[in-house]
Amino acid sequence: MFRPILVFDSGIGGLSVLSEIRALLPGRDYVYLFDNARLPYGELAEQVLISGCVELVTRLAKQIDAALVVIACNTASTLVLPALRQQLTIPVVGVVPAIKPAAHLSQCHEIGLLATPGTIKRDYTRRLIQQFASDCQVHLFGSSELVMLAEQKVAGGTIDQHALTKLLQPVRQTALDVLVLGCTHFPMLKAEISQCLGSRVTLLDSGKAVARRVASLLADNGTTGQMGTLNGFFTTSELAAGLIATLSTLGFSQLVHFPPKSEVV
Repeated sequence: MFRPILVFDSGIGGLSVLSEIRALLPGRDYVYLFDNARLPYGELAEQVLISGCVELVTRLAKQIDAALVVIACNTASTLVLPALRQQLTIPVVGVVPAIKPAAHLSQCHEIGLLATPGTIKRDYTRRLIQQFASDCQVHLFGSSELVMLAEQKVAGGTIDQHALTKLLQPVRQTALDVLVLGCTHFPMLKAEISQCLGSRVTLLDSGKAVARRVASLLADNGTTGQMGTLNGFFTTSELAAGLIATLSTLGFSQLVHFPPKSEVV
């Protein structure tokens, strides 16, 4: 029996990464940790984000005896990976905005990064651009509103395409031909974003690259045999009924309240 893979995000965005990992490693068991009490991460102070993520992830990883941790959140990955790796002896995989493949793919050498305000302002993101897209004009677009729209969609709500078009107007005013979805929530809105921007803009995210990295780190990766299970969905706060229904249809076997340690009495 395989030890589970722990996937962590501030919200439901990490489900887009989980689906890619599970497609590549269907025989593994998975646990999802969702820090919805502090959503959206793009608005948090850096030290608050670091300390909170490290506490939650290390506690649950040890509790479930995880084989590997995936930080399926661009905002968190830009900050917490070093601290987490100091606390855990198992592999920790983060999400990196797909700047490098975007620069290679662009025909006009003009690309964009659509992410949370936190990811946009990080030095880590600037270094990625300098290293892999120095020959491109790179537009940076920060939005927390899109995070909440993705949460709304997965909970069964409808997306106001007019409101989305208004949010994406700065992107539409450029000549870019590749847009990096630098938040794991945003692939949840891929169809709506594509409808807004049109076929001239290619959308890229890091889900498949993360899945390949996870597979490379697991010697026995469960690619054959029976389908693994979604053992639990751990949340730091209550969930809307629509989101609970969606998680049930995805196959999660249990919903567990997992409050931050400061709230545990």
